[in-house]
Amino acid sequence: METPLTYESAYAELQEIVTALENETISVDELALKVKRATQLVAFCQEKLKSTETELDKIIKTPE
Repeated sequence: METPLTYESAYAELQEIVTALENETISVDELALKVKRATQLVAFCQEKLKSTETELDKIIKTPE
């Protein structure tokens, strides 16, 4: 059973990929897959941040 993706886990995985790219520990065979996964993670994080911002705006604008 796969654990649902959270912002924190997506960000941590993205950091691992970036570190591996910087350290050149990703083989050429894995490179396209890692870049594709990184793109998915970035999109997920951006959407999570956008939805959180929208939710916070609604909370802040709600009269007490």
